[in-house]
Amino acid sequence: MQSLPRIAPVPIGYKGLLIACTVLLLWMVSLVYLLHYPVDFTDPLVYLLVLVQMHLYTGVFITAHDAIHGVVAPHNKRLNGAIGWLSATLFAFNDYKKLSGKHHLHHRHSGTDDDPDFHEGNASFLAWYYSFLKEYISWKQILLMAVTYNLLKLVFPWENLVVFWMAPAVLSTFQLFFFGTYLPHRGEHHNPPLNARSQTLNHTWAFLTCYFFGYHMEHHAYPYLPWWRLPKARELTHSITQK
Repeated sequence: MQSLPRIAPVPIGYKGLLIACTVLLLWMVSLVYLLHYPVDFTDPLVYLLVLVQMHLYTGVFITAHDAIHGVVAPHNKRLNGAIGWLSATLFAFNDYKKLSGKHHLHHRHSGTDDDPDFHEGNASFLAWYYSFLKEYISWKQILLMAVTYNLLKLVFPWENLVVFWMAPAVLSTFQLFFFGTYLPHRGEHHNPPLNARSQTLNHTWAFLTCYFFGYHMEHHAYPYLPWWRLPKARELTHSITQK
């Protein structure tokens, strides 16, 4: 495989913070609206709204991920960490510090036994997904989600909570795992130490599937790029590998 070109870090300024706040605000506004939306399972729009909310949930996690790499608010470490903590907490009470530690291990030891996201061999999706969940989900998270559900149930219909709060969160973990871990890292790799591959160049599909994290080789090669700069990196590496 041809070596990848160096991409110099470009100043992000306040754009990363603006994008992060926009994603979080869209998720919050959408959730508040949907918790009041009439749930009718004969209404096709309900299923579309679930998918929209799933995608926004994925954006919340991607925001936490970018904070882990210090690219949400690179000008202010404390603010960057605060946004990361908030995003991780909103995504099913994830522990930001634990998530950060494991993710940095993933980058340092991608596709090896020391990679917390790694599953040896060509494991099936469900087997790998199960081991992935065991690595990251704790009883504390489950307890906090249960308590939050019962408190919210005092205010909102349980159907809305299940359909628009719980279901999109679970579906989002499938989305993140399938497009951000399983497809990029399964099977044999021939580009150590990255040990990752990228999906076909298609920015619309890449955004809809996982906020461009299907361009996963580029993310591992340039972890200092925020998610919204991965398309340019993919265009560059694609032009080189196609020569």
